[in-house]
Amino acid sequence: MARAVELATVLGYDRVDQALGLAATAGRFTDDDLLSILGHIADSIPAGEVVPADESHSVQNGTIGWQALSHPPHVSRELTVD
Repeated sequence: MARAVELATVLGYDRVDQALGLAATAGRFTDDDLLSILGHIADSIPAGEVVPADESHSVQNGTIGWQALSHPPHVSRELTVD
């Protein structure tokens, strides 16, 4: 919060308050998140448009590959006598 007060004296209390609200909505409280959000507000979309994480926009490969681990390969149980 000390960092937010410092930024508010430079950038204005309204803008920092807006960024803090977006940070709370998005759950962004790590180092430099407030600066990142303030930069985003200044550079792009109007404040208030929070884009939540969504599976339709994921770059992850998914979990289909893990499905094979739950089904071991078929092993024939027939015994052959030579």
